[in-house]
Order: sequence, then structure tokens, then C-alpha cells
Amino acid sequence: MNVHLDIAFLQPAIALIAGLLILIVPRLLNLVVAIYLILLGVSGLWPHLLR
Repeated sequence: MNVHLDIAFLQPAIALIAGLLILIVPRLLNLVVAIYLILLGVSGLWPHLLR
């Protein structure tokens, strides 16, 4: 079974995990948002960084 991680799959998965963490522990909001934004930026820039 080949697992192909694409940005179209990765972003909603990260958003779902972040949303669940915020619901469980609301004090993590700043940390979760910061990590989400960093991962979103890295995943968007990743193809350009490999050139």
C-alpha cells in the first residue's frame, strides 16, 4: 500500500488535530495556532525549498 502525503490531505488533517486539541485544552490555543501556521508555511514552501 503506497501512502502519498499531499498538501491537499495534510492541511485538513492538521486543522482537524488542531481543532480537537483546542476543544480539549483551550489554553493551548496560542501554541496550536502557532504550530499550525508554521506547518502550513513549511508545507507550502517545501516544493520550492527542494529546487
